[in-house]
Amino acid sequence: MILLLLRTGRGIPPLSKNENAEPESWIESLLNKIPLPRWAIYALAGVALFLLLLIFICCLCCCCKRKNKQKKKEKINLGSVKGSVTTSLVQPDIEGLGGSAENAYRGRLQYSLEYNFQREEVTVVLKQAAALKAMDSGGTSDPYVTVYLTNDSRKKNETKVHRKTLNPVFNEAFTFKVLKSDVPDTAVVLQVFDFNRFSKHDVIGEVRLPLWEMDLHHIIEDWKELSQAGKTEQERLGEICVSLRYVPSNGKLTVVILEAKKLKKMDSDGFSDPYVKVQLALNKKKWKRKRTGVKKNTLNPYFNEAFTFDVTLEQIQNVDLIISVWDHDKVNKNEQIGKVHLGCRASGNALRHWSDMLAHPRRPMAQWHNLQPAEEVDKTLALKSNFKIPLPQALQHS
Repeated sequence: MILLLLRTGRGIPPLSKNENAEPESWIESLLNKIPLPRWAIYALAGVALFLLLLIFICCLCCCCKRKNKQKKKEKINLGSVKGSVTTSLVQPDIEGLGGSAENAYRGRLQYSLEYNFQREEVTVVLKQAAALKAMDSGGTSDPYVTVYLTNDSRKKNETKVHRKTLNPVFNEAFTFKVLKSDVPDTAVVLQVFDFNRFSKHDVIGEVRLPLWEMDLHHIIEDWKELSQAGKTEQERLGEICVSLRYVPSNGKLTVVILEAKKLKKMDSDGFSDPYVKVQLALNKKKWKRKRTGVKKNTLNPYFNEAFTFDVTLEQIQNVDLIISVWDHDKVNKNEQIGKVHLGCRASGNALRHWSDMLAHPRRPMAQWHNLQPAEEVDKTLALKSNFKIPLPQALQHS
């Protein structure tokens, strides 16, 4: 029966084409509904994906920036937390900042130094500088060098100015008179400046050459790095030894000028012709004056000259004793080397010496004093002061 049906083709209907095909997916059905060709649909889909990718990247960058800002704020807010540790992390010490400026590289200087033992002269040759610090806005400098000795800082020599260079070549020599006895206390200072036409010249740096640390039996040639320039030394004018004696019964004040040492060099040959003026002022007015003889060609004169003044017991507290050392000059005007002021209006070592004299009547009291610049002493003498040293009982009853 079955075979018969298969032969005749009856009983089984034929399959249609739709029944043989696979069912459409939802993507295909969605694409079929869009009234655009397939290539246009794919192009629009690519553009959409690209825009979405750009939006994602932008969002990611914004999130990173916000996180960085929050971290910076947290670092800044650490300073408000109490405690030395957090504060030191955020705010460095001022000393540390200053040290970095001091240690900044300033360049280097080549020089040679020779000491002549027979003439007692030191010759310094400035050869060249290299890699100097730029001081001008254009990245260059206008360097020159000043040369002086620490025991006579007012006598300075200068090289020529070299324009717009950080590697100047000088090749200039300078000679100074330095006695053998002054070598242990003398240093040569080489200061490099930047020249400015309309403002103060800037210090680039300096090199100090202590003579006592050098082997002066040979010519010394070397490179030295520049260091930060130090303060200018106070000029040493010398010392003087004075003896004071007061006898209240007869009102006699005796001043003995004994000697002086290490006086400032005032002449070109490295010496001076010193003499001493002894002056009394009563109630801030010039009263009496005397002077010693002149000692030729020496920085360590020995005088041993005594001067006696009549000063009553009532006047002694209103008296100023001014001792000044001068350099005698036959041709030009005499120059003052330095001064010492003793009396009730003095201070420090000078006041102590005066007090010792009043406390020990009839006994000579000798003491060394450093000479001071005349301008400083004159200012002190111009000051008004009512301070008086109380007279010792031994002085009142003598």
